[in-house]
Amino acid sequence: MMIRTILFDLDGTLIDTNELIIQSFLHTLETYYPGRYKRQDVLPFIGPSLYETFSSLDPERAEEMVAAYRAFNHARHDELIREFDTVYETIETLHRHGFRLGVVTTKMHDTALMGLRKTRLEPFFSCVIGLDDVTRPKPDPEPIYKALEALQSTPSEALMVGDNYHDILAGKNAGVKTAGVAWAIKGRDHLEQYEPDYMLEKMSDLLAIVGINE
Repeated sequence: MMIRTILFDLDGTLIDTNELIIQSFLHTLETYYPGRYKRQDVLPFIGPSLYETFSSLDPERAEEMVAAYRAFNHARHDELIREFDTVYETIETLHRHGFRLGVVTTKMHDTALMGLRKTRLEPFFSCVIGLDDVTRPKPDPEPIYKALEALQSTPSEALMVGDNYHDILAGKNAGVKTAGVAWAIKGRDHLEQYEPDYMLEKMSDLLAIVGINE
């Protein structure tokens, strides 16, 4: 069956939030662990939910660290996010051709909407599934199943696009096709270990995959 539904991760896939995320982690970790973490140390934290990350450091203070992270993240959000090359044009084209588009993220729902509005992408997405919309986040398939249900779609006609292994594994667990993005902050080689069906050099590569020739 042809792909008619495309689900996207948000951070690092649709929106360049890498600097925002790194700065948010560094701010929070410097508050709780002064002098211990440098920029390269926080890269492994990108992808999992915040609670998962901070619980691995200190379960008792995880909630307050998450709150500190989110406060900084929201305050600096619009200043630090950027757009990736060809994303807007590609999403607009997919929408115009009638594809069902959704966002599946480990970000809180309202924060995800902030990013979509800032980058003018919100009108193109019929469905946004955030961390607070599910019981089990990626790589569990629940968020993808929930998005497919909202979009009245099925795994056999869907594709999940992401920049982290959580996205690829969630797609595989849900039985949908998967695409990694070569601009992932952890690098193309990291993603290829998880064997996505496709690897995008830029977002517009999606158009040929789903049969759009413009």
